[in-house]
Amino acid sequence: MYLNIMNNKKTGKTRLSIRRGYRDANGKVKNVTIQNLGDLEVLKKDYDDPIAHFKEVVKNMNEEEKQINLPITVKIDKNEKLEEGTNNYKNFGYAALSKIYHELEIDKFLIHRFKIRNVSEFKINNIMKLLVFARALFPESKKSTYENRNIFFENTNFSLEEVYNTLTYIEPFKEQLQKYIYDHIQEQYKPNNECVFYDVTNYYFEIDDPDELRKKGVSKEHRTSPIVQMGLFMDTLGLPMCYKLFEGNTTDCLTLKPMVQELQKNYDVDRVIVVADKGLNTGNNIAYNKAIGNGYVMSLSIRGANTEMKEFVLKEDGYTYNNDKTYKKKSRFYPREITITKKDKNGKVTKTKTTVDEKQVIFWSADYAKRAKMERQPAIEKAKDLIGNVQKYNQKNCVGASKYVKHLVFDKNTGEIIEAKSQLSLDLDKIAEEEKYDGYYAIVTSEMDKTDDEIIDIYRGLWRIEETFKVTKSELEARPVYVSRQEHIEAHFLTCYIALVISRVLQHKLDKKYSVGKILESLQQCCCFNIQENIYQFTYYDAILKDIGSVTNIDFSVKNRNLQNIKNILGMTKKS
Repeated sequence: MYLNIMNNKKTGKTRLSIRRGYRDANGKVKNVTIQNLGDLEVLKKDYDDPIAHFKEVVKNMNEEEKQINLPITVKIDKNEKLEEGTNNYKNFGYAALSKIYHELEIDKFLIHRFKIRNVSEFKINNIMKLLVFARALFPESKKSTYENRNIFFENTNFSLEEVYNTLTYIEPFKEQLQKYIYDHIQEQYKPNNECVFYDVTNYYFEIDDPDELRKKGVSKEHRTSPIVQMGLFMDTLGLPMCYKLFEGNTTDCLTLKPMVQELQKNYDVDRVIVVADKGLNTGNNIAYNKAIGNGYVMSLSIRGANTEMKEFVLKEDGYTYNNDKTYKKKSRFYPREITITKKDKNGKVTKTKTTVDEKQVIFWSADYAKRAKMERQPAIEKAKDLIGNVQKYNQKNCVGASKYVKHLVFDKNTGEIIEAKSQLSLDLDKIAEEEKYDGYYAIVTSEMDKTDDEIIDIYRGLWRIEETFKVTKSELEARPVYVSRQEHIEAHFLTCYIALVISRVLQHKLDKKYSVGKILESLQQCCCFNIQENIYQFTYYDAILKDIGSVTNIDFSVKNRNLQNIKNILGMTKKS
């Protein structure tokens, strides 16, 4: 390896890079760039003599490679015992996460913001890295994360109290940091944000009593615990843009307006097409987006639509099929009546109706029809069981099945089933009515000029944000939440969000070849253990790590490394 100094005669600038010389299969000498170091004048801000500094770096790298290639003799003492508390197991996979963390310059944000405060900015950055990397690879409570902090090759010279203090320190900067991160994403990956995808989910807490933020609401997981709502915007690349927490009893549809306001105020977005599901498709949201010049692509509940809409959906006229008749679509330009509700200062609600001109796209898929029938079947089976075993059920444990049972009545106070005068029976008419619409989807949009296929493709992109929420709840284990103070709750979700962004960026670098779950699983298993003095042996390598290595310039295939080599690699990930 050698330091390459390239002078550009046109610009007058000098750029430095580390290159490696080698001979190919024909014996021809070739060179490959190991790392681009950047502009000489910029590097002078951090180094007195960048050329001398990086020549020394290259010299050390060459020496380390020689050491790596030397045979290692391991001496084993069969009688040697471990001291209590010994743990030689280390994770190295987080190096890929560190690479993206520093490419997004999150460290610079933290160091700059806290430099003028009476707080150790470097310690806060180290704590943030621990919370983010651990959330991605070993999600646990803050206390458990702290106790297992030495699994990473990082400076962990801080206390548990300082971890909690850091949550307090970073909370006021949560909106600024989200924008800062996304500014870097826009600069590096240049997404086309004509469309933005929006959805809402909620996270539960293992507590009994609600408070100002954590309140009882409609849980996505059908839990009775207090929850918080989270609204999230995602761009066309599938990368998160920003999020916001709402009180647990806030209905989904009420979160869209404040989120759009924040997005367009802080993110320099003029006009966007908001893509959302039918839960966000309310008259108020449609009217608001049209009033400020935004567009929308939203699904519409067919079963909850008026008679005219249902007839249009089921009528065969106008549909075009694919070759094997497993898919069909049609559309129309049609004025739709929406209801706008307003509440005055005394709480009085008024409703007004208006008409919006929009394009309505209908499509049907045989696969979606089969899936709808399969998803309904467990509820029908549960309804049959309820009819034969009334004593087993109440209003809470027969959710989803009760609508298929005729003459079912619940006690308003207890939720218990009241023995009906008429015999309970399966509502076959209800089932048949639902089956008529299996596989059909209705999309309404303001974008009159876009083709049917374009509208359908835009709407289908919404599945990525739904999957994103699944990642936060499964791989990142964002809930249940164990911190209790509001600023700590906000900071907890901020660390989860950063871990999510980094994971999604890495997935994007890999051209979405693997799921986030598979990527994090491989990084989690990329570990090593100390076999002698400063020598570590690595125990896992797979195709995913190979591909991650190719996009991060980290070689995960080396079986034995010394500690200095490991630290040098981690150090290189910190150079943005």
